Amino acid sequence: MQASIKDYLLLHLIVLIWGFTAILGLLISLPALELVFYRTLIASVGVALLFAWKRKPILIPPSQMIKVLGTGVIIALHWILFFWSARVSTASVCLAGMATTSLWTAFVEPFFNRTKVKWYEVALGLMVISGLLVIFKFETGYWLGLSMALASAFLAACFSVINGRLTKRHDPYQITFYEMSGASLSVLLFMPIYAFWLSDGTGIQWAWQGYDWFWLLILGGICTVYAFSVSVELMKRLTVFSINLTINLEPVYGIVLAVLIFGEKEKMTPEFYLGTLIILISVLIYPVLNYWNKRRKAVRTLG
Repeated sequence: MQASIKDYLLLHLIVLIWGFTAILGLLISLPALELVFYRTLIASVGVALLFAWKRKPILIPPSQMIKVLGTGVIIALHWILFFWSARVSTASVCLAGMATTSLWTAFVEPFFNRTKVKWYEVALGLMVISGLLVIFKFETGYWLGLSMALASAFLAACFSVINGRLTKRHDPYQITFYEMSGASLSVLLFMPIYAFWLSDGTGIQWAWQGYDWFWLLILGGICTVYAFSVSVELMKRLTVFSINLTINLEPVYGIVLAVLIFGEKEKMTPEFYLGTLIILISVLIYPVLNYWNKRRKAVRTLG
């Protein structure tokens, strides 16, 4: 099935929604682990209610269920590192690190699918690295947050490629339900270790404060159930690499929103924006190179 203009516009809407998630992570008072638990729990319950309302079957074969639940563990780690990165640095730094998802995908996707690495995807990946070097050089105070964001981006590339394969067998909302369930369950099982070793002696923070409940509903409902499910659906028509490269625009949307909402706290040095710009240029170059490569192959085949 060929992708349409509507698919690409819908993808940009999803990326805009995801650009808001780092901001929500700062608006919500809960620590990263507790935040991810509530987000995935709300999302899994939301999808279950949706299936019940539509009276559609939610069960999948046990062997496949284990794979999808396991993918949920990867997603949980991805989101924990994502929100933790924003907490120890800024939303802008977190989103700049997440822009490397396409770089990781350029290597992860061929590994999973046993295909050749495309030279222009590697070239674009090197552009991303150069942008990161500029950011690292001038924003040394944020190295921890940026490192967490880079690890989060790698995990995002992994589960995106896995989801690209899962969509060929299952309904996107089935995938979302089991992945969110796997994520929330894995976080819950990790809670005792977290409470003992990693929570700064404060224990687990279950209680919501202020408008946490509202932001969590937005995060779990719109940013997760809707956006995540639609992104999985789009994988049926768009390549994983093109999706993740478009997701590189997430920092643009997110950084603009962060500056508008948080003001001076989110304003960075000119070099930071230069590095981010270098990363984002790859978004504009990829469609041109991809089109040129397809034309070249078509001419060679006809010849």
